[in-house]
Amino acid sequence: MSLLSVDSLGVRDQSGRSLVSDVSFAVEPGDRIGLIGESGSGKSLTALAVMGLLPPGLTASGGIELDGVDMIRAPERRRTGVRGRVASVVFQEPLTALDPLMTAGRQIAGPLRRFQGMKGAALDEAVRAALDEVRLTDTDRIARAYPHQLSGGQRQRVAIAMALACRPKLLIADEPTTALDVTVQAEILDLLDRLVDVHGTALLFITHDLPVVARVARQAHVLRAGRVVESGPITELIAHPTDPYTRTLVDSARRFDAALRGAHDD
Repeated sequence: MSLLSVDSLGVRDQSGRSLVSDVSFAVEPGDRIGLIGESGSGKSLTALAVMGLLPPGLTASGGIELDGVDMIRAPERRRTGVRGRVASVVFQEPLTALDPLMTAGRQIAGPLRRFQGMKGAALDEAVRAALDEVRLTDTDRIARAYPHQLSGGQRQRVAIAMALACRPKLLIADEPTTALDVTVQAEILDLLDRLVDVHGTALLFITHDLPVVARVARQAHVLRAGRVVESGPITELIAHPTDPYTRTLVDSARRFDAALRGAHDD
């Protein structure tokens, strides 16, 4: 059985309009899968459906099994049981994803306390170790800081530390570098690449940026208007795209890369 199995997923709004249609893919333990598409393609809705976290007014159909739990039809208590323990999410903008009224240390401590029963000195040490693992220095100060007191890159590292604290089997990274500048973006991608490799964590990486997903994923599914238009190894999609939309993504990435090289040469 796959760690995550998505079978003919559909998402509709209250008016019956289809936002995601017939999306199917699987994630095996240790896999690195990318979901690529422009804004509105349905990739983030797919991730929210996987976690059973669709906003009010949206309904999912089809099948989603995460570590054997039906994430569409199972009682909320069972779905809650896999969040953080089996699968965790790193969102695009950590300033809004993190609780603004809670210190970074307390937010990392939450899942450790809940799923591993840690407390006291052992919990404090685990929080420091989690911050150290994402290569944050001055961990005591970071642990005491509120999100607004940290830089964008520091906040995203805290979010990654919190997501990986309980060693989930699957990490869902939803546009985790879009809000960061290019230098910090590269650092976060390298960090994610290293951490999922070290822990053997499966990765579902969601982005609109083909070069970004090529750095961390091995297989990819290209979404457009809520449907998968092409799937395959990321190297094959880049070298030999067959769908017109995929070719557009590849051509745009190549033009952007050429422009960067030209600017550098100048």
